[in-house]
Parts: sequence; C-alpha cells; structure tokens
Amino acid sequence: MKTVDLNCDLGESFGAYTIGMDEQVIPLITSANVACGAHAGDPLVMQRTVALCRENGVHIGAHPGFPDLMGFGRRNIAVTPKEAKAYMLYQLGALSAFCRAAQMPLCHVKPHGALYNMAAKDSALARAIAEAVAEFDDRLILLGLSGSEMLTAAQAIGLPCKSEVFADRGYRSDGTLVPRSQPGAMITDEDEAIRRVVRMVTEGKVRSVDGTDVSLCADSICVHGDGEKALLFTQRIGEALAAAGIALRPMSA
Repeated sequence: MKTVDLNCDLGESFGAYTIGMDEQVIPLITSANVACGAHAGDPLVMQRTVALCRENGVHIGAHPGFPDLMGFGRRNIAVTPKEAKAYMLYQLGALSAFCRAAQMPLCHVKPHGALYNMAAKDSALARAIAEAVAEFDDRLILLGLSGSEMLTAAQAIGLPCKSEVFADRGYRSDGTLVPRSQPGAMITDEDEAIRRVVRMVTEGKVRSVDGTDVSLCADSICVHGDGEKALLFTQRIGEALAAAGIALRPMSA
C-alpha cells in the first residue's frame, strides 16, 4: 500500500495568545512541526505540544524560523549563512531539550515561513540550513519544498531529506508557493484542497495559478495549523487518502 506522511505546523501559541487547534489536530496527523520560540511558541507551549505528540504517537519535528514574533516569521529578513546556522542551532537545541525530557526522539526539521521560502531558492541559505541540521544530528530528516534548493543542499552533504507538498497553498508554475500577499496564495475551499492533495500523492502533479501542471514529489503533506479550516482539512485529507488506498505513515530516513 502506498503511504504518505501528514504533517501540521503546531505549538504556535504564545503566552496568553492561542493559535491553532493543537489538541484536536494532533490525533489526526503523523508528524508535527513544533515552533521553537522564535517566530512563535514559548517554553510552556513547546513542553505541552511535545507531551500531546507523545500521548498520540505523533513524530516530532522542529519548526525553526526567523526571530520575528511580530511578523510570525513570515517577513523576509536578510541574514548571512553564519547567522542562519546560529538561528537553526539555537532553536533545535531548545526543542530537543523538551523532547529529551519527555523521552521522545526528534525526528525531522522543517524551517518555517520566510526562512523556508527563501531557502527554497537561495542555495547559500539552503546550504547553511542543511549544515546546521547535520552538525546538530545528521540522522534528522530535513523536510523541504519539493524541487527546492533545500533538498539539493541536503542531498549534497548526505543529510536525509523528504519532499513536502501543501494542501492549503497555491503553487506558481516554477513549483514555488504563491506569496501570501498575492491572489491564489491560500486554498480555502475544502473540496478543491482534497482533490489537489489526492492528485499530488497519486499523480505527482498540481495545477499552478496560471493553469499549468507542476510536477512534484509528495513524501509529506502539510496543513497549516493556524488556518481557519485546519481541523476540517486534516480530517478530510485523511479520509480521502484512505478512500484512495493510501495510508498515513510518518517519514523515515
């Protein structure tokens, strides 16, 4: 039976502010990308999210981003490769402490927001990210946009990597995501999202905003935890994939 990972960006609440529906979503996914306190999250939220993943048998991944709480890590920031590596290592260390205390392994790393999108096209930034992960633990899987520079960088240094596709984001004809500031960036119709996900997994294709088909590899499907339909999307994606004979299973190196 064909399998695919279903991941969600979680642990993004902060202090008195609640973002997402982590308790409802976590039982429905196979991997969680947990915010590490830079773009979102805080120590108590990280601890609680790790505990929820442990209770539900969900694999844990680090979701490091730019130190930009005000912009939720979605604003481009000019950084050197050295700075990017330091940001990565700092956040990996933070989340791994909670994983170690809970006796849960850290399984993968997925950069967040602007850092993720910039590294999809910037080879120097992608290399810095891959090197940071490898220096921290070369057994970790680097999760990156299908066809991106991040995956190329990981492969070049022998770091395990997997290709990610998005259930709720629009694609451009070059395989990159439509910027959130532009029309077509978000897929809000659940029926359309489900059709796109099934096609990405079964055919390895998605229709771009300009109407052309883009080829991609779907090792893992992402649903954004802060989306207003995150819970509905997650429920329906699992059901649709099961109906298509596709089982949900966490990534493995």
